Amino acid sequence: MTHDGGLRLHLQRVLRAPRSVVFRALTEPQELAKWWGPDGFTVPSVESDLRPGGRYRIAMQPPEGDLFYLVGEFVEAEPPERVSCTFRWEDPDPEDRETVVTLSLRDIGGTRTELVISQGDFATEARRALHEEGWTQSLNKLEQLVSSA
Repeated sequence: MTHDGGLRLHLQRVLRAPRSVVFRALTEPQELAKWWGPDGFTVPSVESDLRPGGRYRIAMQPPEGDLFYLVGEFVEAEPPERVSCTFRWEDPDPEDRETVVTLSLRDIGGTRTELVISQGDFATEARRALHEEGWTQSLNKLEQLVSSA
C-alpha cells in the first residue's frame, strides 16, 4: 500500500436508524447485498469473515458489462462502532491502488446514527471522484433500507 498523504475521501451521513441496525446493514452479507454499489448495480454474492485478518469478496454486476469483484481484508472490527478494511478490485484499473476504508458509527440519541466514511489514498483525483459517486449512490440506498427497517 502506498500512502502519499493526499487524495482522501471523507463522507458523513446521519441515518434514521439505531447504530446496531446500521452496523448490521454494513457488515452482514445478506444486508450488504441489498444496498451496495452504484445505481443499477446488483450484488450476486458477498463472502465475509468479519474479524481482523478476515477477508471479504463482493461480486458486483453492473447494468451492462461483466461481473467483477471487490476484495480486501479487515484491519479492525469493533461492533457496533467501527470497521476498517483494505479495498481493492480483483482486476484493477491501471489508476487504481489498494486503499483503506474506515466506517465509524456514532449513536445519536438511540434512533439516529452518524456514519463517517474515510477512504484513501487514491492514485488520481478521477479515481477518488469515482469512489465518491459510488459511495454517495450506495449511501442513498442504505438510507432507504435502514429507515424502513
